[in-house]
Amino acid sequence: MAPDGKKRAKRVEVIRATRLRLKARNENPAQWGTATLFAIPAFFILFTITAFFWKVPGWVGVLYVGASVLCFVVYASDKSAAAADRRRVSEDTLLALGLIGGWPGAIVAQQFLRHKSSKISFRTKFWATVIANVLGFLVLSSPVRSVVFT
Repeated sequence: MAPDGKKRAKRVEVIRATRLRLKARNENPAQWGTATLFAIPAFFILFTITAFFWKVPGWVGVLYVGASVLCFVVYASDKSAAAADRRRVSEDTLLALGLIGGWPGAIVAQQFLRHKSSKISFRTKFWATVIANVLGFLVLSSPVRSVVFT
């Protein structure tokens, strides 16, 4: 207390400097991990090789591109809803979109929008859906398909 009996602040911080640092952090993309960095190019190479040897129909590539764009848009919508305290997209929906082929768009959204890029439980489920999708693509595109579905 001051000599006149009024309370005075003793330790004062400039809030604006803290906010600027947070804003700068939020505008930068998340750190690309090894798996994240190589997943899309590796899948593109795998897709190309698979399409060459086993004649993958063109609509499959269109499905991946379309699902990826849709997935990116849904992630952006969920990020916007989170910021505005509106109804959110369920994690199950985000994971399902990734599982049907939208995972490349989800990876881009996670990195550039900084959305769902640090929640470990979600990321674990997400990478499980990526692996399931790639394995499913390989099985459905390869001669193994006739063995599995007969």
